[in-house]
This record gives sequence, C-alpha cells and structure tokens, in this order.
Amino acid sequence: MDYNSTLTGLYYLLICADGKVNEKELLLGKKMIKAEGFNEEKFEADLNQFKTKDSASIYKDCLVGLRKLDTAKMIRSISWMCVIANSDGFMDKEEWALIYKIYNNELKLSLDEIMKTQRELNKILHGKEFLLFGVKTDN
Repeated sequence: MDYNSTLTGLYYLLICADGKVNEKELLLGKKMIKAEGFNEEKFEADLNQFKTKDSASIYKDCLVGLRKLDTAKMIRSISWMCVIANSDGFMDKEEWALIYKIYNNELKLSLDEIMKTQRELNKILHGKEFLLFGVKTDN
C-alpha cells in the first residue's frame, strides 16, 4: 500500500471504530483528501474496496503500508487519525484505543511529534490550533 491507500485504510478503520460513522468525520475526510492532494475518485474506490474486507486484514495491511513510509509520513497519518477522531469534539475510547495501539504499541512514535503535526493539520483545516485530545468514555 502506498501513502494514499494506507491513509485511506486508516481513515476507514477510524470512522468505523466506534460503530457510528459521524457526519463530521465524513466532512473531515473530504478535507483530508483535498489537503493531501488525493484523487477523490481513487479515495472513494479504495473506501469501497475496504468495505469488502474485514477490519483485521485492513489493519494488517495498513501497518505494512505505514512501515514502508518515512517517520514524518507515519506521524502525519496518525495525526490525521487524531484530527478526524476529534471532529465531533470528543475522541471515543474505541478510536483512542486504535490510535494508541498503532502509534505506541506498533510504531513507537513520539506523542509530542504527533500532537505537533496535529496542530499543523488543524491550522490547515481551521486556520487555528484546534486541538482536543480528550477521550470520551461513555456513549
């Protein structure tokens, strides 16, 4: 998987993590593809492909894809996950568990660098440092 497909797979895993696809997550997905310069048709085709796979195989494929990226792209990918998870004001615990498992347990990435990049992405999207890293624990 290349960067585009890996990020699309991570996006899919994230928006499905809590069992509820949120309208704000979908909106930020569109903003993400624009900010990253992705082809929207390819993004949608990749999403449709992921819908036919089980989450365990998508997760595995995304990890393989992430490990092929340089550290800056890995951090950017995780930062996008954080931004999208916070799109509704809270990061659900399932979303946090997924993000934590990838960045800490699998990739051993720096949380400080992720948060720094997350702030940069929020400046691109919102024109300000919109940073919420809270975890919503109840539905």
